[in-house]
Amino acid sequence: MNDSLAVAPEIAEALAAGRPVVALESTIVTHGMPYPQNVATAREVEDLVRACGAVPATIAIVAGVITVGLGADELEWLGTAKDVMKLSRADLPYAVAAKRHGSTTVAATMLVADLAGIPVFATGGIGGVHRGAETTFDISADLQELARTPVTVVCAGAKALLDVPKTLELLEMLGVPVVCFGTDDFPAFWSRTSGLPAPLRLDTPDAIAAFVRAKCALGIASGTLIANPMPPADEIPATEMAFYIERAVDESVRAGVTGKAVTPWLLDRIFTITNGKSLTANVALVKNNARLASEIALALAK
Repeated sequence: MNDSLAVAPEIAEALAAGRPVVALESTIVTHGMPYPQNVATAREVEDLVRACGAVPATIAIVAGVITVGLGADELEWLGTAKDVMKLSRADLPYAVAAKRHGSTTVAATMLVADLAGIPVFATGGIGGVHRGAETTFDISADLQELARTPVTVVCAGAKALLDVPKTLELLEMLGVPVVCFGTDDFPAFWSRTSGLPAPLRLDTPDAIAAFVRAKCALGIASGTLIANPMPPADEIPATEMAFYIERAVDESVRAGVTGKAVTPWLLDRIFTITNGKSLTANVALVKNNARLASEIALALAK
């Protein structure tokens, strides 16, 4: 992999010394937010990770090279780049072989983080079981990746535009531990509550680190999903959000949107319907997750 994997010197040195590193995805830059807010948010998240005492590692594919730790110029370029693939596990080898540019989803970021030896990853929300999956079989590869890749993923729950109950059921079936941080209610991305009970609850980063160590000692090779409710001041209440989501989903069906295009299309439409409130909430929850992920990385590095 030497020719296909480039780890930034700062990150390589931190990993070699056992210092905390937090992996960050790049799909939020290419498909999650408009320019220039996408780049500004990515930089703010990296700065926040550093302020917490960890090293940020934003992951993307640049001309076929799996790049762990984007430089400032690369991040700026990615924010406006065209023809950037949205990569999951299945697409990653193609992007490497064909020397394409690509941003990494949760699944691909987990895979690369594990390849580089980074145990903790902060994202916005995971993918999951899409509405109507009983007929479309539209289920995110994120869930299978969580079942087989031993990375701790900090998120604000599953994206609320999914079938969240079915997503939790499938995670349970796959043997993925789902730990809610400081709450008995599974969070729903833009909203702090989903009305679904937390499968497990832990209240401190040290307790989460102890849980992860115990899981590893038992030889359980799955990832760990940490569901972190977003800050109260920035949330959109679940009842209000449900109205926006139903409207956007109906419009996507009428427009014939399918496959990988569904999530970015819905996020863009919800941004318009909410007059930008969903993006404000998105930025807040990503930062909140990066903070917790950094604290967990620090606890694991002790």
